[in-house]
Amino acid sequence: MPRFRLLVAYDGTEFHGWQRQEPPGMAPLRTAQGVLTDAVSDLMRERVSVDGASRTDSGVHARGQVAAFSVADPRVPVERIAMALNTRLPADLEVRGACLVPDSFDPIRDCLSKSYSYRLRHGCEGRPSGLDGRADPFERHTTAQCRHPLDVARMKSAAAQMVGTHDFRSFAHAPEQRESTVRTVHGCVVVELSPGVIRIDVSGGGFLYHMVRIMVGTLVEVGRGRLEPDSIAQIISARDRGSAGPTMSPAGLCLEWVHYESSKESSKESSKGSSNGTGEASAENANPHPAQSSEDSIP
Repeated sequence: MPRFRLLVAYDGTEFHGWQRQEPPGMAPLRTAQGVLTDAVSDLMRERVSVDGASRTDSGVHARGQVAAFSVADPRVPVERIAMALNTRLPADLEVRGACLVPDSFDPIRDCLSKSYSYRLRHGCEGRPSGLDGRADPFERHTTAQCRHPLDVARMKSAAAQMVGTHDFRSFAHAPEQRESTVRTVHGCVVVELSPGVIRIDVSGGGFLYHMVRIMVGTLVEVGRGRLEPDSIAQIISARDRGSAGPTMSPAGLCLEWVHYESSKESSKESSKGSSNGTGEASAENANPHPAQSSEDSIP
């Protein structure tokens, strides 16, 4: 049975996360997986199951989500799948590429690593007068807000200490039910985009529930001076959720890319967006780190 891989982007504001949700006795909630599944099923004229690489939470965005489905009779050439699906999809979800993959391809189990970004506006630098401490209405869905000015240099120092293989129980939403809370973070960097606006990029082999948002919340506490940059090691060793910072808003979080083995990369993707247009393919290929395969999280 032919199997297809999709590169998917969405604005998560109006979605109840990625994963399909059908509460008993209620109408299904609007989720990215549900909307995409309905579109694929309509295109292929048979009910299909669409799997995703990351179960993003409500309000979390994606530029590089990877999805896959199998179908008995494809009906549509692979190079036309993305375009055909986009005519059936709402404006806040887009398929940016499609390719054939082996029958065994699993977007979760085959994943080697993935990257998230978190965009944050802090303080009142670079803001119009009279808006001190208030959210910019034009970026409220894509950029988290922190009314306090942050020391970016302190945050960069703390972020570097999060890299490596550690037990991240302190950075997981409690209670964490997984057998192991050990994860490998390949990179954690703080980038100053403009005065008062930063982006935190985190990549790794897998993440625990809310892990990235708690990592960012901890870095914000460092930036405010409420935690010291060299306290990260102590927070990790504590294995206690209460020792880390708060869970940040989902609005600033975006899934940027998902990395697979070269034989399963997006280089074979066809149709609109096959060159990605978002840069995640080049980021995947540039990632030299081996990573544990791990069923993700809702970071």
